[in-house]
Amino acid sequence: MKNIAVLMGGYSHEWEISMKSGAVIAQHIDTDLYRIYAVAILKEGWYYKDTAGERYEIDKNDFSLSVAGEKITFDCCYNTIHGTPGEDGKLQAMLELLNVPQTSCDYYQSAITFNKRDCIAVLKPWNITTGEHIYINQGDPIDLDNIIAAVGLPCFVKANRSGSSFGVSKVYKREEMTAALEKAFDVDEEIIIESFLDGTEVSVGVYQTGNKIKVLFPTEIVSENDFFDYEAKYQGKSQEITPARIPQEQMTSVQDITSRIYQILKLKGLARADFIFHNNVPHFIEINTNPGMSEESIIPKQIKASGESLKTVLTRLIEHTIKTHKK
Repeated sequence: MKNIAVLMGGYSHEWEISMKSGAVIAQHIDTDLYRIYAVAILKEGWYYKDTAGERYEIDKNDFSLSVAGEKITFDCCYNTIHGTPGEDGKLQAMLELLNVPQTSCDYYQSAITFNKRDCIAVLKPWNITTGEHIYINQGDPIDLDNIIAAVGLPCFVKANRSGSSFGVSKVYKREEMTAALEKAFDVDEEIIIESFLDGTEVSVGVYQTGNKIKVLFPTEIVSENDFFDYEAKYQGKSQEITPARIPQEQMTSVQDITSRIYQILKLKGLARADFIFHNNVPHFIEINTNPGMSEESIIPKQIKASGESLKTVLTRLIEHTIKTHKK
């Protein structure tokens, strides 16, 4: 049997969400085919705990374990870390140097997609429609009038390299902007400010096995809060309707764009792209290359709506990763 490490945790605000995602992944991987090791990647250490609670540290020299005198190496790592170091390319680069396959996209693609403004910059020459944006680094002079003139009000202020809506504010008035900037700078030293797009919000899952890119049914997001914030995502303050209640023409359009983005960026593994239909045109917001996989998350619901089981999809992804890994 093949040994699979399910990587979870991370060093960011999202580590607890990642632990939930990892637990769901570990629960659904086919135990008839694989031995599963849930590996926490945390600031306090990298380790695996057995059913008795015994803790075994990962040997970072070759990403292996020693359990009861047996050295365990991994045929593949299922990477479900949100944020750094598992979604921004750092862990991917390390595993590539150690010749250990992992299911997420490669380090360069991870670095680009984790950085919202870099991702938008890469996609713009390919005529991917987005809103208007302003970028600010910590320490830059800030001219609120110029910001508002560029993106309008209301607008969103976001930490550039974060997920799960940490460091995000919706700003309606000029006097709210300073507090929103401070909130975002608490999470990241880079900020992206984007125009408000009025319309239906959808999220689209996508993955590749073999030569086929599979785009899942879009999910329509209807938040009870002012936008799809942390409460809406993880505490039930939203409706997530799959398939989205949009015309077939729009559904085909957003699925085609998702597939195109996946190909342009040369991604692999499961990803989830977010859009807003503004004036009936899908505007790209961002793409998550290690999307949430907890019980509350969108991707597992989309896989179910496609008529397949999460276990089957995970098997495909693991086998595709192992097969296509560059030795």
